[in-house]
Amino acid sequence: MDVERLVAMANDIGNYFASEPDHEAGIAGVANHLVNFWDPRMRTQIVAHLAAGGAGLSDIARAAVARLADRPSAG
Repeated sequence: MDVERLVAMANDIGNYFASEPDHEAGIAGVANHLVNFWDPRMRTQIVAHLAAGGAGLSDIARAAVARLADRPSAG
């Protein structure tokens, strides 16, 4: 999938969870959504994008993808 589309999707999910009063819960919500609803190849690609600088990712999406990267199996 096109990485720009993945970034847009991650940012859209981040925008939804940004309204969470607890910022950490918002980040966890985005990360959990990515784990539960994204194909492993999509997760691998967005983690690789973050490792390459993460251009275009919002703060909350960036933090959530970083959490994915820290998991034993990012994919």
